[in-house]
Amino acid sequence: MEPSKKIPRVSIGLPVYNGDRYLEEAIDSILAQSYQDFELIITDNASTDRTEEICRRYQRQDGRVRYLRSEKNRGAAWNYNRAFELAQGEYFRWASHDDRLAPDNLARCVEVLDREPSVVLCYPKTVNIDESGKEIEQFEDRVHLVWDQPHKRLGRLVTKYRMCNAVFGLIRSEVLRQTSLIGKYSGSDFILLIQLCLRGKYWEVPEPLFFRRLHPAMSRRANVHFRDVEKWFDTSYRRGGRFRRWRLFREQIKSIRQAQLTRSEKYLCYLQVGKWVIRRIRVEGGKHKALLKQRLRSKHRSNRS
Repeated sequence: MEPSKKIPRVSIGLPVYNGDRYLEEAIDSILAQSYQDFELIITDNASTDRTEEICRRYQRQDGRVRYLRSEKNRGAAWNYNRAFELAQGEYFRWASHDDRLAPDNLARCVEVLDREPSVVLCYPKTVNIDESGKEIEQFEDRVHLVWDQPHKRLGRLVTKYRMCNAVFGLIRSEVLRQTSLIGKYSGSDFILLIQLCLRGKYWEVPEPLFFRRLHPAMSRRANVHFRDVEKWFDTSYRRGGRFRRWRLFREQIKSIRQAQLTRSEKYLCYLQVGKWVIRRIRVEGGKHKALLKQRLRSKHRSNRS
């Protein structure tokens, strides 16, 4: 095999739809990595802005860039999974069109996966930035999951996860293939993280090497209503969304049942999911209680006036 045809050790999948505002900055940060043995797979979900023009330019300039465009928008889940299905590398990570990587992001994560065979996912600390790139805060993901027992890793994950930043970490491709990948429903990135942690450890690199951009056009802010979020994941979505929490519960149970664990370990994992359910009920109950108090105060003020 010619050197130029050598299969890269790392594959980076960048799914995008109408991301021209930040896309060049994201691609530049990837191509500037100190670790260079990678391919960048850009999967375009039928963008209507300058995304295609930008991607084709980078493809001409750098042989590591592969650009594939769909003629139809099939939703984010399909596009994310397509990027992985096209990957050749031993290690894989997703990249967002509006985030940035520090130059040593890949190098530090590859170093850990090469050194620690029990680690299936490695991610660095996160810095949240605004739409202009200014630092907002250093975010604590707190999912450094290095226990040998899967139920302990699961318990920590379902307790501490908030923004699912770890899903943009570097993952062993062979382990990722054992999962259901990104499902066509809201919260499926959380379920994917659960499936991965049942199969191995998570390692948090202590340096802040991932810059997560928070801006009004990002998917979670632009899609306010549940129905809109579901259509972002899957453009063919037509159903109501009243039982989302129960779906996440069912998917957690299913993930544990399908994992290669001992019977006792599965039982302990089920207990962790039970604790998650109780925690969610308390959180939702607190929200409803606060809303009810607010309405009662408003009604009281209205009656007094």
